[in-house]
Amino acid sequence: MGDRRRIVAGNWKMHGSLASARELAAALAGASHEAAGGLPEVIIFPPYPHLDAVRRVLDDAQSAAGIAVQLGAQDVSGHEQGAHTGQVSAGMLDDCGCSHVLVGHSERRSAFGESDELVARKFRRAADHGLIPVLCVGETLPEREAGQTGAVVLKQLGSVMKRCGAGAFERAVLAYEPVWAIGTGLSATPEQAQEVHALLRGEIARSNAKIAAGLRILYGGSVNGANAAPLFAQPDIDGGLVGGASLDAKDFLRIITAV
Repeated sequence: MGDRRRIVAGNWKMHGSLASARELAAALAGASHEAAGGLPEVIIFPPYPHLDAVRRVLDDAQSAAGIAVQLGAQDVSGHEQGAHTGQVSAGMLDDCGCSHVLVGHSERRSAFGESDELVARKFRRAADHGLIPVLCVGETLPEREAGQTGAVVLKQLGSVMKRCGAGAFERAVLAYEPVWAIGTGLSATPEQAQEVHALLRGEIARSNAKIAAGLRILYGGSVNGANAAPLFAQPDIDGGLVGGASLDAKDFLRIITAV
């Protein structure tokens, strides 16, 4: 892993009320946690309507001892501005206090038909506004069973590299999330995940070895307190993109402890 700082990111998806979002943010921000080698970087990704309220909770808690939690958004528009009802621009997310944004999450790719080209445009918009894009890549179960995992994730990564260049990953995070492991209770074995993470890092290294060495690559796919430690022990897995387990403060803190 070298000196790459670990990350634990919680994607809350479309869950919870405003009150529960505030309670969860307060529980995470106020949790006292000491870990060998220092604290991991913690980022939470609430639904759009809860961003400002969660930001206020996090801001109020920053003076207290505990985990410094950063705020991210679950998606961003590929447009700068204009007549795009229902979309949210990178500039708006910056105004809301977001530091990170997910791009290319598998649910956006499958449910909303987002192409690799659109994901690359969203990545570029986020980066241009100083946000840190968290680029998600991953294969479906039929693609894995057909031996296409490497080809799929490299194609998804390649679209962003073609538009933005390897240099864009100096201020970005990559997340491998096998689609077949999201919300299913299934998880890639540490060895399966490490193989894909090493492949992705190697692809970046072909263009820029220094950026590849510093790039944080997260694993997402039914991460929980029980499987987090062996996953995060792998040399190219730098933390987790956590879904359901991030909705419970105790479960999420167990994963942070594993880091």
